[in-house]
Amino acid sequence: MVAMKFTIKINGTIRQAMEIIDRTALGLTVVESSDGNVIGVISDGDIRRALLAGMSLDDPVKPLINREFVYLPPSASRAEVLDLMQARRIRQIPIIDSYGRLGGIHTLHEILGAVERPNWALIMAGGKGTRLRPLTENVPKPMLKVAGRPILERIVLNLISYGIRKIFIAVNYLAHMIEEYFGDGSRYGCKIEYIHEDKPLGSGGALSLLPELPKHPLLLMNGDLVVNVNFADMFEFHEQNGFYATMGVYPYTHEVPFGCVNIQGDRLVDIEEKPLLQKTINAGIYVLSPKTLAAVPTNTFFPITALFESAMENGFHCGGFNIESEWIDVGMPQQLKQANGVI
Repeated sequence: MVAMKFTIKINGTIRQAMEIIDRTALGLTVVESSDGNVIGVISDGDIRRALLAGMSLDDPVKPLINREFVYLPPSASRAEVLDLMQARRIRQIPIIDSYGRLGGIHTLHEILGAVERPNWALIMAGGKGTRLRPLTENVPKPMLKVAGRPILERIVLNLISYGIRKIFIAVNYLAHMIEEYFGDGSRYGCKIEYIHEDKPLGSGGALSLLPELPKHPLLLMNGDLVVNVNFADMFEFHEQNGFYATMGVYPYTHEVPFGCVNIQGDRLVDIEEKPLLQKTINAGIYVLSPKTLAAVPTNTFFPITALFESAMENGFHCGGFNIESEWIDVGMPQQLKQANGVI
């Protein structure tokens, strides 16, 4: 979030707007009312077109103001910022609070300039999504859209926003659609390689097909998750605690749709109407130390939970990292509807 002075009052001149754009090198200036509320923006292109149309540097900026501009609230995550930049093909997004005040400007350089991490990510995207048919008859489940963008693309953008630049995608069902959409990853500023599963390998089997062993902790995650994870915090949690493997976990609440009773012998002692059951669930996101890959059988069906179970049985310490953002596993039509309602 850029913090330089880049605003101009509504009664300012084109010359003043040009000076701000030149000083900040942002390509735009934000226009404020006399009481400090944001009215709109003016880009360097707006100024060029005005000068070519015969306006002078001392003319007021008011006719140039673009009042229909893209902005985000301060609460927007890095992935959401990058997502919007990619969708609208823009490089700057003002941050405006609920009072209409400017809090800063997100720039593409700032978002992609996050410290590049040496960690790799492997996304599991080979499932057939049979529970989502007919939606998945001609589209792989990770390519179903949430708010106009494929779930898998949202995951890739989130990874990139936290500095992960090497991403593997395990594919099987309709693999060509995923490969054609993402290519080598260059348009996202990362490198994407594909792992082809000739047969279903479960949630962890594709780890054995990596072209080489990672030198740093590896992120593994399912390709059908709608979630914005702070991966920097997750890696730090894993490494600072020296865990063998870390599982992302999420609090899950289920309302029993019936009244529940407690009985002692033949006597009814308690009635609880539609109680809430709370559990902590596996969120399908993992950080694995490089040495864990030795426990993965080669090209064999292998659920990743088996790795955790074996590790704990053998005395290795495993961690549970709390996922704090909204988390949706898009496995059935209702979850897809829920995801489109959340985003």
